[in-house]
Amino acid sequence: MAHWQGKSRGSVLGLRIYVFFIKTFGLYFSYFVLLFVAAYFIVFSFNSTKSTFYLFRKRLNYSIFWAALNVYKSYFTFGKIQLDRIAIASGSKNKYSFEFDGIQYIQDLLKQGRGGILLTAHIGNFNLAKHFFDDQVDPTSVNLVLSDFEHQQIKNYLESVTGKASLKTIVLKDDLSHIFEMRKALDRNELLVFAADRYLKDAKTYNYEFLMKETQFPQGPFKLAVRNAIPVLFVHIMREKNFHYHFYARPATGNEKTGKELLKLYLENLETMVKKYPHQWYNYYDYWNDFN
Repeated sequence: MAHWQGKSRGSVLGLRIYVFFIKTFGLYFSYFVLLFVAAYFIVFSFNSTKSTFYLFRKRLNYSIFWAALNVYKSYFTFGKIQLDRIAIASGSKNKYSFEFDGIQYIQDLLKQGRGGILLTAHIGNFNLAKHFFDDQVDPTSVNLVLSDFEHQQIKNYLESVTGKASLKTIVLKDDLSHIFEMRKALDRNELLVFAADRYLKDAKTYNYEFLMKETQFPQGPFKLAVRNAIPVLFVHIMREKNFHYHFYARPATGNEKTGKELLKLYLENLETMVKKYPHQWYNYYDYWNDFN
């Protein structure tokens, strides 16, 4: 995997546009606008388009025509998820239905009094976690561990529109102060959430095969869990038809002796999700380092 540059697809300007259309014209018209926005990105975001085409063509073995068509669908789905995020946080939650598949694993984890680690990825819409947890789990017990500094700017703008989020954040910093923050959270029997499918420059990594090709993954979350015997769940929030969101939580076995053994289980779970929801995999860069 080429190391991630710390910036995600999307910007404050893009979110301002999404908010403007939702507030001015409503959600359905905003979906209509996305038909043209998705086409724009195919043409004017060449590197993202190239990497997404590679995912469908080489890693998922789609035909050339079907892979090209699904690049457009991927952009369109990404836009819909961003609009949903704003709409739900702005008070339109009643438009959507939510399915809790494995929420009992999180509830059981909190009852153990040991804290826990939730491993997710840049797939689906885990940014909706607050709205899933509100009625099921105390959202203030959840800490998102962030390495995306641009996302902080976007998060701050969203909070100015929708109100302060209940989920707490721990930002990875060069001075390593985040380690103490994570330890404190675990001592309070709280949950740490890592999107463990990307790594930043200079991070220690594991090499492992994912979707039939070897790439790299950060060691940190996996070593932290195994060395400290912290229970682990694999979690995702995926969009389905008819305004329906599906929350998944699955436990790791707990018998892993090394970080790489835990990574293997994580990737098996993630590969299943990518194949089931291929348009919701949002790593819009040279993920397998094939373009150099």
